[in-house]
Amino acid sequence: MATRAAVNDFLAQRTIAVVGVSRDRKKFGNVVYRLLREKGYRVLAVNPNMDEINGEPCYPEVNALPDGVDGVITVVPPAQTNQVVAEVAAQGIGRIWMQQGSESETAVQFCESHGISVIAGECILMFAKPVGFPHNLHRWVWGTLGRLPE
Repeated sequence: MATRAAVNDFLAQRTIAVVGVSRDRKKFGNVVYRLLREKGYRVLAVNPNMDEINGEPCYPEVNALPDGVDGVITVVPPAQTNQVVAEVAAQGIGRIWMQQGSESETAVQFCESHGISVIAGECILMFAKPVGFPHNLHRWVWGTLGRLPE
């Protein structure tokens, strides 16, 4: 389980890459990309099948990102996350957030053994402020169940 300190540290970063951004506004990768931008983050899109999104460049992989990325969010299947963490390590990026359904034990162990701060199985939109109604409700439910990071 992630710690509150790791969550706060990740959210304090200003340049975040989202791996798994989609053109479809209803898909979660697109939602995360848009909402984090609205919250004031500099967000870089990563998807090998797109050159741009909303007039902004889209990078084919983590290895193609410009310098200065503080953290990476994965919104891809676990098998892809296993590959992404190796790219994150190669780029010297020290933080990764594996959205629910994106995490794998192999990827988490890789990060831990390579000194990468990892948050797995949490939804960033439950923590990035301001938190909207559906994610605030989700956070309240998880808090009631004792599932929030401590």
